[in-house]
Amino acid sequence: MTVTEPEPLPRAAVISYGIGIPLTLLVLVFLPAGRLDWLPGWIFIAFLVVSYSIAIGVIRRVNPIIFRARNRFQAGTKRWDIVLVSLMCLGMVAEIPIATFDAGRMAWSMMPVPVMILGYILLAAGIALGTWAQAVNRFFEPGVRLQRERGQHVISNGPYAYVRHPGYVSAILVFAGLALSLGSWWALIPAAWASALLILRTSWEDALLQAGLEGYSDYAKRIRFRLMPGLW
Repeated sequence: MTVTEPEPLPRAAVISYGIGIPLTLLVLVFLPAGRLDWLPGWIFIAFLVVSYSIAIGVIRRVNPIIFRARNRFQAGTKRWDIVLVSLMCLGMVAEIPIATFDAGRMAWSMMPVPVMILGYILLAAGIALGTWAQAVNRFFEPGVRLQRERGQHVISNGPYAYVRHPGYVSAILVFAGLALSLGSWWALIPAAWASALLILRTSWEDALLQAGLEGYSDYAKRIRFRLMPGLW
């Protein structure tokens, strides 16, 4: 069987991502806050930049093909998944400005510092778990599909030895961590919205893989839990 990998992003697109994402983050944090001298916003941005830079460096070293797989929705991605991801992204994009408007401008939440520290712990754990999952799984893509042209097979090492969808556990931790680290109870609403959609996506993706990916049903019998060991 001939294995066909996704095309890499053009250099111009890579540069635009590298410039556009930090600029977008600055806008999402400080425009709703209404000021540039809000220290928690700068701490938040610095944490994300450092954490994701380390994550990218690790993945580039151990599984560089993942950047091709994750640069866009690939052909064959299920339409229902594109809808779900779009709705999840609305929650994710809304979460930061809601949090910074709340904590940075209106001071509605008045969250205790230990809870904000917990938020950073959740963020760090989510980023670390997501990095681990991507490091061992070359089929980690942004969309749900059967990757037959890439020779997709079951991945059962690393975090996949404990739950079937560790990347989704990572995302849920990040959703919660974003709200808490910025000190906003209100931002937990879009975080819960995105997490609920992700749990639905987990169920639908699992059904697809059990029906169409060789060996996945046996893997699911060995690793019984999708997201949380002992629960589900």
